[in-house]
Amino acid sequence: MFQHTFLSIVESTFTLSNQSVTKTFNFFHSNTSPDYTVASVIIPFPNHHSQPQIQQHIHPQMDPRFGTSINRNGGTQLNNQSIHMLPDQKPIHNHSFPVNMYQNSHNFRGLQFDPPTTSSSPIVSSSTENELHEDCDLSDAILGYISQVLMEEDMEDKSCVLYESLDLQAAEKSFYDVLGQKYPPSPSYDEGSRVRKGTYEGDEDDQRSVKQAAIFQDATVRSNEIDLILLCSMGQGEVALRLLRNKLRTETGKDMHKDNLPKSLTKGRGKTRGKKPKSKKEVIDLRTLLVTCAQAVATDDRRNASELLKQIRQHASPFGDGNQRLAHWFANGLEARLAGTGSQIHRGLVSKKVSAADYIRAYYLYIGCSPFRKISNFASNRTIMDMAQHATRIHIIDFGILYGFQWPTFIQRISQREGGPPRIRLTGIEFPQPGFRPAETIEETGVRLKEYAKKFNVQFEYKSIAKRWENVSIEDLKIDENEFLVVNCMYRSKNVLDETVGVDSARNVVLDLIRKTSPNIFIHGILNGSYNAPFFLTRFKEALFHFSALFDMLETNVPRERSERKLLEGEVFGREALNVIACEGWERIERPETYKQWHVRNLRAGFVSVPFSREIIKLAKEKVGLYHKDFMIDVDNDWLLQGWKGRIIYAMSCWKAA
Repeated sequence: MFQHTFLSIVESTFTLSNQSVTKTFNFFHSNTSPDYTVASVIIPFPNHHSQPQIQQHIHPQMDPRFGTSINRNGGTQLNNQSIHMLPDQKPIHNHSFPVNMYQNSHNFRGLQFDPPTTSSSPIVSSSTENELHEDCDLSDAILGYISQVLMEEDMEDKSCVLYESLDLQAAEKSFYDVLGQKYPPSPSYDEGSRVRKGTYEGDEDDQRSVKQAAIFQDATVRSNEIDLILLCSMGQGEVALRLLRNKLRTETGKDMHKDNLPKSLTKGRGKTRGKKPKSKKEVIDLRTLLVTCAQAVATDDRRNASELLKQIRQHASPFGDGNQRLAHWFANGLEARLAGTGSQIHRGLVSKKVSAADYIRAYYLYIGCSPFRKISNFASNRTIMDMAQHATRIHIIDFGILYGFQWPTFIQRISQREGGPPRIRLTGIEFPQPGFRPAETIEETGVRLKEYAKKFNVQFEYKSIAKRWENVSIEDLKIDENEFLVVNCMYRSKNVLDETVGVDSARNVVLDLIRKTSPNIFIHGILNGSYNAPFFLTRFKEALFHFSALFDMLETNVPRERSERKLLEGEVFGREALNVIACEGWERIERPETYKQWHVRNLRAGFVSVPFSREIIKLAKEKVGLYHKDFMIDVDNDWLLQGWKGRIIYAMSCWKAA
């Protein structure tokens, strides 16, 4: 019976030179003679364009066949150094392996290697030579596998480059503030994207097309399903959305009926008389537990906080009702803050890859169960079309474009304008993503929008900018006075840093930039929230009130088993809640303000408000009536307000430069 051979890494060392780093692995074969193999993996520095090299050295003097001494303490002597073995790795002197073991298949874990060659050592016998070649053969495969693992580890380590650079920027900026100098802007995507250059030397348009083909070859840019979702304001898309609303009502009604169904209807009927059995179900106030736990976390009472977290975990679940799901995600935030790992967890959630198709389906569920985004897109698009009805060229600057859900319906409707559609130029601005392609998402958005423009015969031009918004210059926008200029910012200004982080508020910088462009119309949508306080406990309570309304809205209008609901609660609301609870300083990017605070900020920046037309307000109220009765819509000081059960969640308004 053939006896298996295993290799163990006994020792590994590093040797540093001016051009490379050499990592040395030392192996011995267990269950066989203790042949000692030294493998040196030479990894060049990044400025040396070469692959890691493998140098293998077999030391025959370590084999008992060449007079190697085995110490009594279980070690092998090599150059006056004792290499210790594990207890179960004992040398066996009398062994024999089939010579043709690797003759037919030269591979190890899918790695191909060459068959062994004839040794030139004159002191090795033929049988010993075959065994040694088999050992060398397996060692070649192992070394190849190690080389592949090292390369993969090197690629994985590069994924954190962006976050390290952001931390470095935060540290550098503090020194610039002390010196009274302006911190230089971070490089744009066009500069940062040159990390890995190809050998293609065509013109710029050809290179761009090649890059897009490489990036989006597996992405779902357009399909029949996506068309029905994104073109939901007219035709088949409108019919499909109406059917979705009716289906959600039916399925949610069944869930509520099951919750209200008494258990006595299915068991024990007619068998007992007298007093009814009392319910032993304990009523838990999860919100009170969450606030009490937050108080313990704020005072660094770790013992009490841990006990409260255990109680919350017993009753919280990402698959339960709305309160249980809310408690689950807030408990995650409290636990991360208590452990000091909030930043790392949030970075992992941001870096988590979720396909655009999954987000589009979640967006479809969101507009099917609530009128928030439906009303926002309608009011914004209709305002642009009304004010630019005679314009032949329209330039739209969209701060926070992300997936561009708003624009397919706009392209569809403006294509039917009397006299023909105008030429549209869209500039999509978004925060850079972590990784080697910080503009990947918005470039994919541009490809998708170009497809819709082609479908509806609209002249369309798209440009993506992946920068921090405060670092965008007016030159990047390429303003043309002959174009009707629209600046659109829907619900993403909450992610721009405010005065509590730096002396120069990034929000004021962005508003100043918008004012300098002198837009014909500035449409500003904000998330109405009060959880931007610098004190943790106050911020936690306000966030709890805000997200309670959102989770209650989903619980009332969406069935619990819907996968899109889980994505909304976890990847969107849950991630935002964790950032609010567990992160501080530069790393806390969720910083909403109320619409009244934004009104004052916009006035100080040099804008004057422009009211929505009465027709838009009337149609918006009619559209809200198609949803649940607890959704609300109102107008206050030229702001269009939307909310749930009396709590204002979203607000939007129009502005012009004074």
